[in-house]
Amino acid sequence: MTGLSPLPDWIAPEYPFRPRTFVTPAGARMSYLDEGGAGDEAVLMLHGNPTWSYYYRHLVRAVSPSLRCIVPDHIGMGASEKPADYAYTLATRIADVEALVASLGLKRVHLVVHDWGGAIGFGFAARHPALIGRIVILNTAAFAVNRIPARIALCKLPGIGPLLVRGLNGFAGPAVWMAMHRRALSADEKRGYLWPYRSWADRVAVSAFVRDIPMQPSHPSWNTLAAVERGFAHFRDRPALVFWGGRDFCFNDLFLGRWREILPQARVNRIAGAGHYVLDDARDEVIPPVTAFLQPA
Repeated sequence: MTGLSPLPDWIAPEYPFRPRTFVTPAGARMSYLDEGGAGDEAVLMLHGNPTWSYYYRHLVRAVSPSLRCIVPDHIGMGASEKPADYAYTLATRIADVEALVASLGLKRVHLVVHDWGGAIGFGFAARHPALIGRIVILNTAAFAVNRIPARIALCKLPGIGPLLVRGLNGFAGPAVWMAMHRRALSADEKRGYLWPYRSWADRVAVSAFVRDIPMQPSHPSWNTLAAVERGFAHFRDRPALVFWGGRDFCFNDLFLGRWREILPQARVNRIAGAGHYVLDDARDEVIPPVTAFLQPA
């Protein structure tokens, strides 16, 4: 097991935060941000794969002056511990977030979700619908689909998948340019995204996240995802905002169409030229309206 990773000095200009630590029910140490006060209402921002809380750095700075922001690094990701033998499943991810929120005594939670953070966030929300306030969706899914890009399917294969993802950094590495279309990430931004994933051991959860994508009912996470989907009915009356990068090679317009059906009340903003990392790729178009949407009523 690798321990919590201390932040390097060079990351501070982009990520000027002091992470805190929470021990999950399974005993792993989770790094998380807690910015903007100590009230019982907070914005819970959940990242996916292969990012970490760094993805939300600019949104945290924009929102935290007026509202508490809780931003965990899922176990195996970011500055959290990266145990080799953790149960890296959707059910465990949901339980980790559920325990974190309970430990903080939150009474009102506004969700911001991206990538795998969608399934995790809506999984938590389905268990605690009364807690959930406003919802922001950013290029994500929380439902089963029957398609997967070939390059991700390759990374799921036994043997060759771990070799590509963990050995050659063939998932996190390419993401820093494949997930952007409007602009290129700076050298420091790329370094920030990739800092947690520097070795075979560091990339254990990057690989596990890919393997945990359920494509058929026999998959261990299929039933968990089905339960997430059943929870959608709770949130058709909640204020919802969608910002969608239209050039996402994975979460394409098929997924956006499903969200329109699931949350018909949502205000949808499709940014045609933006990629998967929509918060970075279309920062000036996304962060101000998301910040305004999240403000206390």
